[in-house]
Amino acid sequence: MNASDRIERDKQVGLKILEPSQKDLDRGLELHKESIVFDSYGFSPTSVPDSGVLAEATEAGAWPNELQDLTEEMSMTRHLTDPIGLKSYKEAWKASGVTCVFQNAGQEGNRMDRIIKRHARFTHVTDKLGDFVFRAAFPKDIENAKQEGRHCLYFSANGVPVPQRWDTVAEELGFIRIFYQLGCRMMHLTYNRWNMIGVGCGEDSTGGLSDFGREVVREMNQVGVIIDVAHSSLQTGIDAANISEKPMVASHSSCWSLKEHCRAKTDEVMRAIFQTGGYMGICCIPSFLGGTGDIIALLDHIDYIVKNFGADYVAIGTDVGYRIQTYDDQPKNVQSQKLRTAFRSLWPENSFTPEYQQSWQIQSLAWTNWPLFTVGLVQRGHSDDDIRKIIGGNVMRVAKAVLPDKPSFAFS
Repeated sequence: MNASDRIERDKQVGLKILEPSQKDLDRGLELHKESIVFDSYGFSPTSVPDSGVLAEATEAGAWPNELQDLTEEMSMTRHLTDPIGLKSYKEAWKASGVTCVFQNAGQEGNRMDRIIKRHARFTHVTDKLGDFVFRAAFPKDIENAKQEGRHCLYFSANGVPVPQRWDTVAEELGFIRIFYQLGCRMMHLTYNRWNMIGVGCGEDSTGGLSDFGREVVREMNQVGVIIDVAHSSLQTGIDAANISEKPMVASHSSCWSLKEHCRAKTDEVMRAIFQTGGYMGICCIPSFLGGTGDIIALLDHIDYIVKNFGADYVAIGTDVGYRIQTYDDQPKNVQSQKLRTAFRSLWPENSFTPEYQQSWQIQSLAWTNWPLFTVGLVQRGHSDDDIRKIIGGNVMRVAKAVLPDKPSFAFS
């Protein structure tokens, strides 16, 4: 199935579920087209790795971590050198109508050598494709992208980069500034596990921020990096909100009251986040949404926040991407090795259940169906102004608010 057919298939699945009137469909698509659409956390389109290259690397004796690194590099950059892949890459962007993605540009965890690789790869992509998609450094760049008909990436990291030498707190905090200078504008305090900053959402613990974590929050505020607690424990989120002097977020989560899940946030946590001026992005993962597990469930979570807290506090952070699958090469058998679960991948039992892994659910929530999310909001009766906030305005507001008021320097 080529890219156009796949995009159309997913669109039809979404339309069949939504059943919008022609008036709502037309208004939603027009509103989407004219607005800044900012995915509060997600992935720009990626490529299928070349199985032939992986097979050659395996035969040459590459270790599992080398193969993982090679796989990730091809996934993020292969479309730069393949005309078919590049065409599909651009088709997906255009179908989504997304202006900017808060791009996952740093591997889960705190190791700087891992975080910087994704930063480098997406910088390389945007350097090569700058006429179409570029790396935005400031909110004004995103506004310019909309005016110019281009797309852009705003970098995020799935962890706070720390050297982990533990000589002084100041030294450990220093790379927050370095990565800000490299273009990183948002960081997860934790992934699913407990780290030196705080407790992750996958842990069976009621713990929150550590003393060091409090210093991290203060440093991120000073430097101008958005605090993200999407993968943090409930208490870590509350602790961070109580300390932060800038708006903070849960960039891609869901509402606990609608579906109890380790990645969801309770009303108490959401209230704490919103009192900072921040927002919660609703994700497109069926198991996190519960209910029907489809585009309707996504809208239900958005409605819950709007009705209980207001339209200023919700965004859409899809946490899904578009995988380019239209290469001419023939798959080659790659010798696989059974690997233990990665340390970072701590998911409580039943985090992903079969009833929420149906193809139609996933297709209705496809990244290229972003315009239908806007159509759904029109159907739900939200005003144009509120919809603009939800699909991008709230993310833009926080991006502007977190930037430093004046220059600061390390150890100052």
